[in-house]
Amino acid sequence: MEKSEFRKNASDMIYLTACAINGKTPRQERIDKLDLPNLFEVCQKHILTACTAYALESAGVKDHDFTQAKEKAVRKNILLDVERGNILRKLEAEKIWYMPLKGSILKDWYPKLGMRQMSDNDILFDINHRNDVRKIMQQFGFELKTELEVVDEYLKEPIYNFEMHGELLMEYQVGSMANYYRGIKERMQRDDNNEFGYHFNKEEFYLFMLAHEYKHFIISGTGVRSLVDTYVFLRKFNNTLDWEYINAELKKLEIEDFERNNRELAMKVFSMQTLTIENKKLLDYYVMSGTYGNSSKTVQNGIKFRGNGSKFRYLVYRLFPPIYFLEVSVPWVKKSKLLIPVAYMYRFFMGATVNRKRLSSELRQLEKE
Repeated sequence: MEKSEFRKNASDMIYLTACAINGKTPRQERIDKLDLPNLFEVCQKHILTACTAYALESAGVKDHDFTQAKEKAVRKNILLDVERGNILRKLEAEKIWYMPLKGSILKDWYPKLGMRQMSDNDILFDINHRNDVRKIMQQFGFELKTELEVVDEYLKEPIYNFEMHGELLMEYQVGSMANYYRGIKERMQRDDNNEFGYHFNKEEFYLFMLAHEYKHFIISGTGVRSLVDTYVFLRKFNNTLDWEYINAELKKLEIEDFERNNRELAMKVFSMQTLTIENKKLLDYYVMSGTYGNSSKTVQNGIKFRGNGSKFRYLVYRLFPPIYFLEVSVPWVKKSKLLIPVAYMYRFFMGATVNRKRLSSELRQLEKE
């Protein structure tokens, strides 16, 4: 799809999403101009297909692809809720503290079931019991697919994907922000009905939601759904938030500008207000990123944030990344500092062989910038 066509369909997606989450019926003249196949493709990239389907149905439009996607989202939400409940009860029984994160909480603040589509479930847990948690997940039929320094990803057919986090953020991704979230348990609140279950109050939830989105924003981009999340959250809690506390913590996280711009854009877009030129530029960044970003945004942001605007410095960063990044990509380097030169050579070898296609793609993108 051409970029101009993608943007046009993204505009329709945003309009229909705004209608859905605000309980409004789309205008017929807008419905008549829709390109449903291309609209569906764009919605899939932003994981807003179910939300858009609700808006279409309110206008009397029944499209097979959209209806199927909505029904699948509803079913997946229900199944993930059941599976998550089983896992949390087992963690409780084994006296391992835990806290569900992000989408598994946010989805219940959307107007209708399935509107907030789920790709996975994230749970923070006591990493001192990592091996115990692995046994629990295996008991429930999950397979460990990815093991990072403080995150384990588990899969189970047909649709179950759980990420178990020992820390909220990883240093190689966001540096000082990861340090801010170490020891976060002190600011978590214990559930009323559970001895080992925890949750964030609304201020802490908002701060982590922003920190998580900022991570994606500066690495490879993030999509329109993150703006919807912001709008849904603020519409529910804005008048009761302790903004003095939030603003003080935003300064510590160094994301005051990001929060302000993100909040302004989300509220304007989904309240269907007029956007400024700067608003439109920022919205286009979200639109062209897709839900989890893309390779071109990864390189662009790498030059901007890792290379301080220099392609050469970014290339040096990629060739000789900081030690904390190296320890994630080559875990055995943590055994001894003497292994650091060997680890860099190992990365070069892997880039030239196993990851050759991905490396070539990144270099081509770097040439374009």
